[in-house]
Amino acid sequence: MKIGIIGYGKMGKAVEKIAVQRGHSISFKTNNCNLNLIKDVDVTIEFSTPESAFTNIKNCLDSNVPVVTGTTGWLDDLEDIKKLCDKKNGSFLYASNFSLGANLFFELNKKLAHLMSDKNEYKTSIDETHHIHKVDKPSGTAITLADDIISNSRYKNWKLDSNSKVIININSNREKEINGVHKVVYSSENDIISIKHEALNRNGFALGAVISAEWLVNKKGCFSISDMLIMG
Repeated sequence: MKIGIIGYGKMGKAVEKIAVQRGHSISFKTNNCNLNLIKDVDVTIEFSTPESAFTNIKNCLDSNVPVVTGTTGWLDDLEDIKKLCDKKNGSFLYASNFSLGANLFFELNKKLAHLMSDKNEYKTSIDETHHIHKVDKPSGTAITLADDIISNSRYKNWKLDSNSKVIININSNREKEINGVHKVVYSSENDIISIKHEALNRNGFALGAVISAEWLVNKKGCFSISDMLIMG
């Protein structure tokens, strides 16, 4: 399979390594998406910046090239991308986190939120820590965790650095070269319940992205990594 990599930073380089190990060829790797580059690839994997993600994805869909993206911080434009994908009969897959362990953590988070939904004595918060180069706050993974809690509890919204008892507080930290730590906390006057996921390196993210790209080729529609895990 011929793969184009859009966003050749640390994640892009990790994707390249995993893709080559799995027998794929890299047709191009760039930080600036060019329509001429996209023409001769089977699929693109996009890990760029919040500012460039929409244009990169749009260019892929306009060129009828399947695109997998893990860029976060641009989700205000997600519905427009889904509409374009439907209009073009394209292939698009977005995930806030491609790690298998993180996606198991998402499922655990949903179940715990459901169990805690009527325990009003507990206040829910999320702590996330990433490397100093990550520009968006909170992380896409933290937003996914918060949205899943909202879907399974009394909470209606989340907010950065909130002290409200009716809003999920998200604490975002940027430290050194940390790959990603997410912790969901339920605290009361008497005890604390918490679950945590920590990424030790970028390999899990890269592997998930490449497997998603392998899965997406020859499919049409807008997908999530949950679709891939369920549909197989």
